[in-house]
Amino acid sequence: MIVRIDIDGSENLLFDYRVCHESEDLYADAGLASVVESLVAAVEGLPPEVIGVEVSYRGVVSGTYPLQVIAMNLDQVATHAVNTTEAIEEARG
Repeated sequence: MIVRIDIDGSENLLFDYRVCHESEDLYADAGLASVVESLVAAVEGLPPEVIGVEVSYRGVVSGTYPLQVIAMNLDQVATHAVNTTEAIEEARG
């Protein structure tokens, strides 16, 4: 199973996330301090049958990763999500 983690928030506010599979919400949380903290919380709750995760930050998908890649590289995945979103938002003007 491949799930999607949607993270919302900004550098000045708290973050929230939701985990969904085929448009069905599995679980969510709010009031987290960072994108990394949101990823950690989202990954910790995943069921064992999850093999991959699509990561979206503020509506911009930054990639789809095998679960073990996210678990071993949380900071890099979070940074990539933030940088991708910033680049897309900058291009939109």
